[in-house]
Amino acid sequence: MELSYGTEPRSEFYSFELAAAAHRLVTEMRPVRPGQQVAITADTLSDLRAVEATARAVYAVGGIPSVFRYPANPQPCLDPPAPVAAGLPRSDIWIDFAVAYHLYSPAYHAAVAAGCIYVCLTGMDADMMVRTIGRVPYRPLREMADRLYRLSQAADVIRVTAPSGTDLTMRVDKAGDPFWEPPPETGGYPQMLGGQSGFMAVRESFEGVLVFDGALWPPAELGVLRHPVRLTIEGGRIVRIEGGHEAQVFRRWLESFGHPAMFQMDHACYGFNPGVTRPSGRILEDERIFGCMQFGIGPSDWGAPSHTDGVVLNPTVYLDGVPIEEEGRYVHPDLVALCREMGVPGY
Repeated sequence: MELSYGTEPRSEFYSFELAAAAHRLVTEMRPVRPGQQVAITADTLSDLRAVEATARAVYAVGGIPSVFRYPANPQPCLDPPAPVAAGLPRSDIWIDFAVAYHLYSPAYHAAVAAGCIYVCLTGMDADMMVRTIGRVPYRPLREMADRLYRLSQAADVIRVTAPSGTDLTMRVDKAGDPFWEPPPETGGYPQMLGGQSGFMAVRESFEGVLVFDGALWPPAELGVLRHPVRLTIEGGRIVRIEGGHEAQVFRRWLESFGHPAMFQMDHACYGFNPGVTRPSGRILEDERIFGCMQFGIGPSDWGAPSHTDGVVLNPTVYLDGVPIEEEGRYVHPDLVALCREMGVPGY
């Protein structure tokens, strides 16, 4: 975090606002019912202010919180320690604050299969919780996600361009993406921080140039990008990585796994949380910079041992040749109306 006031790391920073944000988390974003078992995981990189505020909020609404803290894993997508992993399938809700998040890990799949709702809040700190949950109207944010998904799934081809050099096309898989569909009434599923949506792209159909100019994480050495990382994509695979030092760090990290799926495109998403206006190096919020596009690399269901996400700023997005967003500003009338309802400046 870039410090503005000097009090950001202290316990009194946003202490009242943080309590309100945690209450909104457990009553609006992921409602907790009395008696539900709520597991809260945090590694040694997590902000315990957000963790404790959430545990108190869970208890206040009648839930039963259990907080687990342990050393940070070297990469995301790995299991937490065995005693923690063993208890997660018996939880009704799992709120994951670990910076080395557990999405796509074996423990994640086991918990979801057992009916647990997994809420990914990786790296959430007090400042982020206030901006991205406490001060954001959740209903229009959720409607924005659904409208973007429906518009995108109705298209055949999506093209993304950006001033930094991105010019990428992909075909839409009409089977749809369960990740963005309404959740099942019974059974487990993942839930992400509000302000993101996507579509089901045919992974082998990504073609063109993808330039990350906002953020890229992991590897841990990266975060906010000071120089663009340029990827050439053919048949859904990264065939060339160009740029300065950060591009070389990224290339070596992908190569270190020795697995071909680490060079495979996984997904494309829209970012639109009004509380996120610039890169911070914390990927959870960077993926939701208002107006950005975010791309994931390394599909776990293809055996990728890890996963990474990068951000494109100021994109223009065409659905079958018709723009719904121009250089980071939504232009489709339905989306403009929702932006106004959320109070986004400039709409």
